[in-house]
Amino acid sequence: MFKFIWIALLVYVADQLTKHAAVAYLTGHNVAVTSFFNLALAYNTGAAFSFLSSASGWQNQFFIVVGIVASIVILVMIARLGPNDAQTAVALMLILGGAAGNVTDRLVHGYVVDFLDLYYRSWHWPTFNLADSAISVGAVLLLLDTLGLRFGRRDVA
Repeated sequence: MFKFIWIALLVYVADQLTKHAAVAYLTGHNVAVTSFFNLALAYNTGAAFSFLSSASGWQNQFFIVVGIVASIVILVMIARLGPNDAQTAVALMLILGGAAGNVTDRLVHGYVVDFLDLYYRSWHWPTFNLADSAISVGAVLLLLDTLGLRFGRRDVA
């Protein structure tokens, strides 16, 4: 199912380009897009929801290792997929592209660049990025697949 590798590559490139643009254009200010969405630059040294962001620095290396191990596991899983597993392959490629984008940030910067800020009144969802979105969509697709809910053609060989 490596024919879907283009999805991981597209996610990775789009993620890196949007993060570069965020750093270039959002440093020092936020941009209000709607009444519930801002573009707001943040540097996350932790994981999802800034988990462990206040740790002493060891977390960056830890999350790099976790991301690399997860990517290897995903590649092995993709190699084992059959011709009827397109939804699983797409989901895994979304997760792989997102993981690679965030690992690249950690290797290059020592943190992950986040810039998407959803909120309602004073409640803000933790700032995130395109890689996080791809990982989340991939996880939902995997969950739906596990529950037997598949989309599109089953035989894509």
